[in-house]
Amino acid sequence: MLATRKLGLDIGGAKIVADVSLDVAAGELVGIIGPNGAGKTTLFNLLSGLVRPTAGTVELHGRDVTGEPPFRRARAGLGRTFQVSSVFPLLTVHENVRLAAEAELGGSLRIWRRAASVREALERAHEALERVGLAARTLWPAGLLSHGDKRKLELAMLLAGRPDVILLDEPMAGVSAEDVDELVELVRSVHREEGKTVLMVEHRMEVVIGLAERIAVMHHGALLAFDEPAAVMANETVQTAYLGEPL
Repeated sequence: MLATRKLGLDIGGAKIVADVSLDVAAGELVGIIGPNGAGKTTLFNLLSGLVRPTAGTVELHGRDVTGEPPFRRARAGLGRTFQVSSVFPLLTVHENVRLAAEAELGGSLRIWRRAASVREALERAHEALERVGLAARTLWPAGLLSHGDKRKLELAMLLAGRPDVILLDEPMAGVSAEDVDELVELVRSVHREEGKTVLMVEHRMEVVIGLAERIAVMHHGALLAFDEPAAVMANETVQTAYLGEPL
C-alpha cells in the first residue's frame, strides 16, 4: 500500500532522513515515534510530496510516486494532516470541508460536470461532519471552534477527500484529555470500520500503544525499530535512545 526504499534527505551534508525503508500494508495502523528532531514530520513531508528526497523512493499502491507533486499523490489516495491547525478560520465549518472535497474532486469547464462535482462535494462534506461529530456546528466560523474541535474538523476535511492512506501528524497535540479520548475513538473507527491505512506521528505513548498494530521508531533521521508495540517497548536500543524521554 505505502512503502519507502532507502529514503533519504541530505541538506548541506546533514542527514535529515537516512535510509528509511518502510512497508505498510493495506488497512494497517502504524505509529511513528521518536524524540524531537528525529525526522518524523520530515518523513511525512517526503511521503506526501512536500519535500523531494535526495535518495530512495516512495511507492503508493505499488507505483513509484517519488517525483510526483502533492496534488497527484492526493488524487492517488494519500491524505494528511499537519502539526499546526490548517483550517480557514473565517470560513464556516461546512465551507472548510466542502472546499477540501472540491479540491480532491477537481474542477470542470463543462457546466453539468461542475454541477455534479458541487453536489458530490456537498454530500461528502455532510457525511464527513456527521462522522466526526460536528454536524451541529456546520455554520460556525471555524476560528470559533475549540482546539479539539479544530482537530476534528481537520479530520473531516481529510475524510472528505476519500483517501486510502492517511498521515496524521500529532493529531492529539495540545488537546484536552476528553478530546484525546474522542479523537482516539475517531481514529480507531476510521481505521477499523472504513479500512483506512493510517500512519500516525504521536508523542502520547499510551495513544500509540493503544492504537498501533506496529510502531516505527525514528532517531537522528534513521529507522531504529519497526515492530509490534510489545517488541518495540522491550527493545534495548530503543530504550537507550529514549533515555531521558518520557515513554
